[in-house]
Formats: sequence, C-alpha cells, structure tokens
Amino acid sequence: MEPAVLGGKLASSLVAPLVKKLFVTGGPGAGLVDRPVRLTRLVSFRGEQRHLGEAEVRRLAERLVGASLDSPGEPPFPRDEETAVADALAARLLALGDLDMDDVQAVRLGHRELADRLRRQASRPGSGAGLSADAGYFLDSATEWACLHILEFFTRRSTFVARTLVAQTRGQAELIAKVDELITRMPRPDARDTAFERRYLPYVAERHNHLTIYGLDLHDSPDRWPLEVAYLSLEATGTEERATLPGEPPEPERTVHLSAEEALHGDDRVLLRGDAGSGKTTLVQWLAVTAARESSRVPYVLPLRTLIRAGALPAPAAFLTAVGCPLTPPDGWAERVLGAGRGLVLVDGLDEIPAADRNRARDWFLALVRAYPGNRWLLTSRPTAVRPDWLAAEGFRELTLTPMRQDEIITFVRRWHAAADAPEYEAKLLDALRTKRDLARLATNPLMCGLICALHRERRGYLPTGRKELYDAALTMLLARRDRERGMEAVDLGEEAQLELLQRLAYALVLSGRTEMDLATAEGIVERALPSVASAAGQGDAATVLRALVLRSGLLRRPGEGSLDFVHRTFQDYLGARYAVEEGHLDVIAGHAGDTQWEDVIRMAVAHARPGERAALLRRLLAEDEPRLTLLALACLEHATALDPAVRAEVEARAGELIPPGSKEEAKALAEAGPLVLELLPGPEGLTDVEAHGVTVTASLLAEHEPVGALGVLRRFREHPGLDVRRQLVGTWNRFDAQEYATEVLDHLDRTDLHLTCTTTTQRAALARMGRPWSRLSFRGRHRVSEIVGQVDPDTVSQLLLADNPEAIDLAELSVLRSLRFLQLVDCGAAHGLGGLARLPLHKLTVGGIADLSGLRALDSLSFLTLVQRLPGRRLTDTLPLSAPLGSLFLRHQTVYGTGLRGLSHWQTLRSLGLALTTPLDAEDWAEVAGLPLLTDLYLDASLLPSGLGPMQVLPGIDRLCFANLEGHEDLSATSAHVPGVRHVTLQTAPGARFDPAPYAALFPDAEVSVDER
Repeated sequence: MEPAVLGGKLASSLVAPLVKKLFVTGGPGAGLVDRPVRLTRLVSFRGEQRHLGEAEVRRLAERLVGASLDSPGEPPFPRDEETAVADALAARLLALGDLDMDDVQAVRLGHRELADRLRRQASRPGSGAGLSADAGYFLDSATEWACLHILEFFTRRSTFVARTLVAQTRGQAELIAKVDELITRMPRPDARDTAFERRYLPYVAERHNHLTIYGLDLHDSPDRWPLEVAYLSLEATGTEERATLPGEPPEPERTVHLSAEEALHGDDRVLLRGDAGSGKTTLVQWLAVTAARESSRVPYVLPLRTLIRAGALPAPAAFLTAVGCPLTPPDGWAERVLGAGRGLVLVDGLDEIPAADRNRARDWFLALVRAYPGNRWLLTSRPTAVRPDWLAAEGFRELTLTPMRQDEIITFVRRWHAAADAPEYEAKLLDALRTKRDLARLATNPLMCGLICALHRERRGYLPTGRKELYDAALTMLLARRDRERGMEAVDLGEEAQLELLQRLAYALVLSGRTEMDLATAEGIVERALPSVASAAGQGDAATVLRALVLRSGLLRRPGEGSLDFVHRTFQDYLGARYAVEEGHLDVIAGHAGDTQWEDVIRMAVAHARPGERAALLRRLLAEDEPRLTLLALACLEHATALDPAVRAEVEARAGELIPPGSKEEAKALAEAGPLVLELLPGPEGLTDVEAHGVTVTASLLAEHEPVGALGVLRRFREHPGLDVRRQLVGTWNRFDAQEYATEVLDHLDRTDLHLTCTTTTQRAALARMGRPWSRLSFRGRHRVSEIVGQVDPDTVSQLLLADNPEAIDLAELSVLRSLRFLQLVDCGAAHGLGGLARLPLHKLTVGGIADLSGLRALDSLSFLTLVQRLPGRRLTDTLPLSAPLGSLFLRHQTVYGTGLRGLSHWQTLRSLGLALTTPLDAEDWAEVAGLPLLTDLYLDASLLPSGLGPMQVLPGIDRLCFANLEGHEDLSATSAHVPGVRHVTLQTAPGARFDPAPYAALFPDAEVSVDER
C-alpha cells in the first residue's frame, strides 16, 4: 500500500496532531546558539522534562493503526495482528530519538529514506518480525506516511527556515573563500599558455609512449610496444628507523615498499636509485605519459647525458630546446608553470655523466628546486654513483628500485611471448628460470629478461650457461640482425667488424666516464678504425658506416640529434673491457679499480684476458690490500677459466680472511663492500654457527640494495639449527616482501625459542597463511585484538607481546587464546580489562605503560610478574593479586614510588626478586625483603647503588646474586656482608662497559663470580 493510498485510510487531521505531539515546541529565532538541533532534543519522549513516555507513544501508534482498520472498505491486514503492528510502529517512532542527525539533515533525506532509517534503527524483536505480508506492507507504508508529516512539521518550525538560510549563507561564504584561495594559489594560465599545453602534453605522451623490446625483430615482429602494454610495475624500497624497548637489542632497519610509479605520490622530492637495466628510464617515461594524459602536471623529461653535452645546464626556458622538442612555447611559459607549482621535473641518469660533472649537476638541480617550490622532482641514478643521503638535507627521499621478483619475471616472460607470438617457448623458459640459479640471477631486470627471452626463442628453446657466454650469445644475436627499415641503404657489416667498431666506441666512453658521446666524436673514432677493419672500409665513409651500425647492431641508439649511446651500460662495459684486453691496457683498467663503476669492466676484462694477463690483473687488485678489491678479485675467479693455481690460491686465501665473517662486527664491515658480496657468501655447509650467523647478518644488511640476491642467500639458511641464525632470519622480515619471505624462509624455520614479530597488516595476513602456526608472537604498532586473534591459532599461541599500540584494547578479547601462558603489554596506553584474563592459565605477565591496572588483582594464577610502571595505592597488596603463587617478581623504574615494598612479605612463595628501581629503599622496605623465607635469587640494578642498599638487612638465604648495569666504579663492599650464603655472583656490565672483575670477586671469596658483558 503506497503512502498516498494509505492517506485514504489515515486522515491528515488525525496523523498531523499525533505527529506534532512527538516533538517539543521550539521558540523563535534561527536556532544557532546550540548549533544544529539534533533529533534527540526535538522528540518529546526523551530528556528530564519529557512530555510523553514510551506508553504514550504506543497509544499514539494504536490510535493510528486502529483508525486504519476502522476506516470504510477492506481492512489493510488481518485484525488479529493489530497489536503486533501497533507495537512495531511505536518502536519505529521511538527510534526517532536514536537517529544521529538534525532536522535539516532529516529533511534532506526525504520521507522514504527517513522511514528506511527508522526501520533499520528499530530492527529488534517486536519491531515487525513475524508479521504477514499485508501487515508488513501496511507497517512500511504507515511509517512513510508518518515521515511525510514529520518532515512537514520540521519545515514549518520557525527556527528551521531561518537556520537553513543562515547555513546556506555560511556555506556560500566558505565556498567563495575556498575558491578565492584556490585562485590565489593556482593562477590560471593565460590563453596562450593553455593553447600551447594542448599541443605539448599530447606530444610528450606520444614521444615517450613506447618501449624497445630487444630481439622481437628477429622474425618480423615489432621491436617496440606501447608503453601501457609493456610497462611492468616494479617495486621501490626505502628504509625507516624503528624504536626498540628499553633493554632490548637493536632491531634490523625497517624497509618500506611501494610501487615504483607511486614514488612521487607521497613525496614531492625523490632520488630514485636503480641498477643498470632496472627500469629507471622506463619509470620516467611512464610518469611523463601518465601526467601528460591526465593533465595533472606538466612533465619535463630531462636526460642528463643529453643536457651535459651542451656545457651550461639549461634554465627552465631552455628545457624543451635542450631535449630536442620541436614545439616553441610562449615566452616565460616554463617559469609560469614552475612558479605555479604545476611542474613534474624528471631528471634521468645522474650516473650517466662523468663524476666530475655531478656536483655541477647537483647545484643546478637544487637551484631549480629552491627557486620553484611546490613542484614535483625526481632524479634517477645508479646506486653507487653518489653517496647515501646525497640530497637528504634538501628534503629528498631516497628510494631504490628492487630487482624483479619471481612473479614479475613470470609476468614479463608471458607478455613477451604473447607479443612475439611465440607461446610454444614460454613454458620451457619459465621452467629454466625457476630451476637454473645462474640464469635466474641474470634475469633480475627488464633488459636482461628481454634479452634472455629473445635468445631463448632464437635458439629454439636452448640457452647457454654462465654470464660471459650469455653476453656473447646475446651479442651474436643482436649483431646478426638485418636492416629492417625500408628505404634505408643497407651496408654489409659482418659480426666481427661490428664488434671491432662497437668496442672502440665503448672503450672511449668507459675511459671518459660517460655513457653518451657526440655524433662527431663517434664518427671520428670510426674513421680512424676503418683502415684496419677491412670488411667495413669499402662500405662508405665513417658517417655511412656509423649509421649502419646504429641501424643494424641493436646495441647503439640515437637519444637525440647529434648524440650516440649504447642501449645499456652493461654492453658498454662488456665491450670496453674486451677492447682494453685486446689492446693490452690492463694497467689502465687496474688503475680504475677504486671506482665502483669499473667493477663490471674489471670482471669482464678477467673473462676476456689470457691466463697470464688475468694473473697480473688479480695481483694488482690484491696489492691494494683493500677489502672491496680483494672481494672483487674473488668475484673475478668465476670468469677465470684458466689461471695460475698460485694466484687462485692467494685470492681465495685473502678473501677467506673476510668471508665468512667471524662476528657480527665483521659481518657489518663486509656488507660495506656492497652487493658484490652476496654472490660470494658461502654456506650453510661447512660453516660454524658463528660464521653462519655472520653470513646471515651480512645478507640482511645488503637486502636494501639487492633484496633478491639477499633472499637467495638467506633462503639457504632456513633449515639451520643455530638459534642466532634463526633469530636473524626472523628479525629481517621487514626488509622483504611479507608473503614471499614468509613462504621462502619463515615457514621453514625450526621455531624453538623464536619470537615472530608482526608490524604491518601484510605481515599479519602472511602469518595467517603460513603452513604451521607460531606459538610465540609479537605485534608492534596499531593492531586490533580481533585482527590478531582472527589470524592466529588459539590453541597454539603460548607467548604474546603487544607493544606500541594506541588502540583501545579490551584485553578480555584475548581470553580465546586458550594456551596463552606468557603475556607482555608494553606502551599500550589505552589497554584495559586485565581482569578478563582471569579465565586463562597465565603464568607470566609483564606490564608497562598501560593506564588501567584495576584487573591485576584477579590474576591469581601468576607465578612470574614484571612491572614497569607506577603502582596505585599505598601498599603492594592494594594492586597485586593476593592469591597468586608468585615465585618471581621484578620491579623496575618508579614502580614502587608510592607504595615502597610495603606488603611484599605477603607473597611467601617468592624465590626470585628483581629490583631495578629509581626509588631508594628504606629500612622498612628491606624488612619486607627479609620476610621472604624462600628467597634465593636477588637481582639488583646499579640504580640502587649506593643509597638504596644502605639499610639493607642480612639475607642469609640468598644463593644467587646479580648486579646489573655496572660501569666498574661501583662500591659493593657493603653488600657482601648482607648475603653470607651467596654461592653465585653475576656482574652484568652496562652496554659497552668493560672492567676488571677481580676486585669484585675478592668481595665474594666463597662464590663463583662471572661477568656478563653487554
């Protein structure tokens, strides 16, 4: 029954007065003093001075329902449901008082939505459940009809119209102010700027909307993909420091992960590092194309290798000219764009310019950043081109492109084969990438993945082994391709001729420290080489031969007019090393060993050299007596097929002093040598537990730069039994993808004595998907208890730590963890409900930094208790569980500031007492300690020395005594007389403190004295 039809049975003369009774009468005015009028203040059946009670509201509903049944015509529903319908309607009318809205909001809703809100608000027993279809339909229609009159009543109130007008006026004023502010902050470009950007943005999108895929042109396939099809979203990582609890060892740095294209979403200034071929330039293209298409920012793509050739780096007005853009902007356009903060400045390839020019480029770049704040800035570089935090002082966040993960490699391979129309080779290559470590290690970036795919297809599903062999095969593939551009003059250059010319160009670039050269310089190199390259000499002049080399080799490209470079630095280094060896320039190569950018050149030089030359080069590296160069020599052995055994033995012996590391300090020093170390780390076979721990520490520290390689090393140790090794593997979870690391490492560990810490939602989700549950867990940060208990096994968790959690935790929700024996609560300020844990068999509890200790007395199963916060009351018995069979009690900092140790002797079961207090103890406190008949172990912090031990009583039952945080100057002479029966004394040093324990040992001649150095 529609409300209009129902109106025929419910006269407005009856409904309107009844509805009016539901609301209080307001006075004149706009109702502004008390802010918008909530419905809870309008209804007459709420508040201290209510006019109607629930019974009166029910009678109003009965009158409405009865009037409908008594009206002429067929009853709208069976009469035996009259009472149930009246009750349900009354419940919906009473629900008006529970709606969190004011009268203006109610009118905006409309009568149907308001009726629906009342229906949902009143959805409880007696509110319409069990009614017949006719009765339910009547109830809904009656509710809508009542809501029509309710809204009519609201709009006729004197304050409603006035207040609505005031609200509209305020809203208009706020809108005008915001628009004015927006106009001020983002001035609209003039018509000429707008017209130019309509041409410029599509130009940028078109120019950068492609990727070259190497090898696809071997069999009449396209050599480029549209960017939106080819772009593979990679991951960038950065590090964040993380705090630890007092007294706990430092934890590994926290690694944050984000997709690379989001690099500028959270930060306006980013320095993005990435290895060769990792996709830095592709990311720059993607950001430029995306911004141009969305018109969100005006992008400028500025390759530094191109800019540096002109000498002076360009001002904004010359940006487009410097990169060869044919469009001419209006005068001052670039300054207006950057001045308004609308620019996206993408500076690519800091590593591709000489080291001598990088500071000049930095000054130019930072001058732009300071002159034009509010824009977004991205600078890309290889990881080792500049020192860490090179731009940190200017507010730049440093991120690193990570190597491709397994799933990304799979995605790339599938897209490649789909585009190449070669599905028959896809499965075989994927299988090889999963099972062959050397091949998988090479396929860590888009460049090498593309080359491997092309080579695999070209060889009909077969691949060579080893890095040099793969490069040789890739070069053969690329250099043998034919001229594919129609209408271009073909020059017949053989593979050897191409290699000879290419390696001369490469060596010239290597020597200059550049990755790009002028076309004229390249032509000069080719011209000087032509007389000695017979197969090329008759093909034309140097310009013709060079043009053919660019078109046919697949290794050179023209990034701009008048310039030339290699498609990737890898080939430049490989070919440059080949030429240096052929020309006998090993001294030149060795002289650059200190430059990390020459590492690949040196390794490839060893691969190309003859045995005697290899030996000489390796001896030069060892002569420097520098750890990184020693390790570089060790890495070169992989490529030294034939080598003097004495030299090989010397390299291995010298490197053996560094690898494996014999301590944590040696591991940290080893990691400073860089990612090169990862492929040299041994084990776990043949390593001691200490050495295995050192290897895992080194790999963990290098995870930031080489997470795939680091994961490959750590994965090998996942079955290691050593506790320190397993703890290191658990502690470095934050440096990797949560799910991948959980699957590859964590789920394989022996979990004895291990705690697993979750800090993120992704880690928590990965925890739930692990094959075996964990019994010891820590959750740091913001986690709801419901989220925790929902993703753990309630019958397995025996130890739980909650730390640094600002959530309002109801600890009673933990009672579902039926096996929980040990609970730690640290800095969970809003936690409450300790008493709700009484049903659990808790044995150990640590509490520090929670607001509510009121339920502590109910935990009468505790045998171990540690408190790190001030207790309420005047005695320990006011707060601690009186019935608990406490065997161990540890009190820290200001725990007993107001209570002292008064009441301590109540717990006659105490055998161990720890006092690390900042509050001095008096004679009454020590009397309480003396009243513990079973006490045998006493732990005293240096904070109590000497004032807190002055009134100490004789404690003949003490067998074990521990002094903590000793610097070495403390006077313990008075203590020995108070513990005549002590047999074991432990001297625990303060962190970093070292001292002679002999004077202390003399104070306890009948005891065994040991030192625990921290």
